Amino acid sequence: MALNKNIFKQNNLWSAMKNKKGQELSTNAIIMIIIGLVVLVVLVLGFTLGWDRIFPFFFSGNNVETININCVAACSTGNVYNYCQLERTLKAEDLAKGGVKGTCQDFSGQAYEKYGIEACSTISCPSSQ
Repeated sequence: MALNKNIFKQNNLWSAMKNKKGQELSTNAIIMIIIGLVVLVVLVLGFTLGWDRIFPFFFSGNNVETININCVAACSTGNVYNYCQLERTLKAEDLAKGGVKGTCQDFSGQAYEKYGIEACSTISCPSSQ
């Protein structure tokens, strides 16, 4: 029995390694995993802390319309807590940078008349003592 001395031929080894793309696949997989983790972290932070804290430059405008809609909804449903006690932050260009905190009842007064938040005639808020 004769031994074959050419067990590892250089030509066959080189041609077999030429078509392998394992390095590209693992690099792509690592990049996709990193991108996926970054997106997951941003989503978790956005839903837990609030999107206005994560991306304040998107939410830096006023929220007068949102406050107005919420106050009208609280009035129309007769929700005394949401109208009289739930504290909201009114943000507008002419107000302080952090906004003004108050309830719908506070914002329906004459001091904030220009924002169009109307008083609710169906809810009488208990006086705070």
